[in-house]
Amino acid sequence: MEIKNNTQVGEIVRHNFKTAQLFEKNNIDFCCGGNITIEEACKKSNVKFEELVPELENVMLISDSNSKYIESLKLDELCDYIENRHHGYINETTPFLQQKLKKLCDVHGGNHTELFEIEKLFGQAVENLTLHMKNEELILFPAVRKLVRSDNSGEFKYNDKSERKELIDNLHQEHTVEGERFETISKLSDNYTVPGDACNTYRITFQTLKEFQEDLHIHIHTENNILFKKFLDY
Repeated sequence: MEIKNNTQVGEIVRHNFKTAQLFEKNNIDFCCGGNITIEEACKKSNVKFEELVPELENVMLISDSNSKYIESLKLDELCDYIENRHHGYINETTPFLQQKLKKLCDVHGGNHTELFEIEKLFGQAVENLTLHMKNEELILFPAVRKLVRSDNSGEFKYNDKSERKELIDNLHQEHTVEGERFETISKLSDNYTVPGDACNTYRITFQTLKEFQEDLHIHIHTENNILFKKFLDY
């Protein structure tokens, strides 16, 4: 893939997921902001375009089995993958993080008051993501599966592409809200930096919270830049 100044960030990550780490390192949003060009993204993050592109091209020389696998999935299979992989991860991880963040507030909140805001924001994220995933599992994913089965026959509710766009626009907006929320959490935690007086629970919790954000970025990217686009174009 040749990277030009007007190549969209999301398309680069779609081509090779390994580039996501480089975008993260340069504070470039590849999930919610994946629809802007690499040139725009560099300007926004104050990154030199002429320096980043060669780095990206080097990374893209490394074969990435994950992106190839996801691109090989049929539209309905992609829904199954997202539900099992990313929705499953959120459901499994949130109880642990909620419990540990509460414990950190109880034990370390006096010296690190930012923990209370982090716990509050994460609680809001869990509440909204739970509803968001439910809407996808009860509305979007069944619609995608029915579209694949019906092959645009009259029985499909979202034959009108304007109806599909309205559905996707709402989900896009919900993704943006969560992307911004976790950006705030990252800033409050100084990019999940553990303070000198931290206990082992503190370290594990922050590491897990960072991994949660990283998985959410890939999750949103897979939906915004792959699933949603294919659904709208089907």
